[in-house]
Amino acid sequence: MSNRREFIVQLGLGGSALAAGAVYAQGAMVADSEPQAAALGYKADGTKTDKTKFPKYAAGQQCGSCALFQGKAGDKAGPCPLFAGKQVSSLGWCSAYAKKA
Repeated sequence: MSNRREFIVQLGLGGSALAAGAVYAQGAMVADSEPQAAALGYKADGTKTDKTKFPKYAAGQQCGSCALFQGKAGDKAGPCPLFAGKQVSSLGWCSAYAKKA
């Protein structure tokens, strides 16, 4: 009987560890102030992009609709190869924006 209880406890702990690992594996969010982000004009809120400095920006362009965005449709954030190991906001924007085909 105690083996079954131990198994159930271990199963619960293992599931919690896997869930925590998945969150950690997603990576931290890119900060607008990071050197790479600043060089590309990245803003977590694309509507705050400096349109004078980055005239390529157009309303409606967002990381979530960029060809480089590796998150799923509807995700609030996802990986971008320009920011290795970090996530960008799906509402963000940077000068490397390229509309998904």
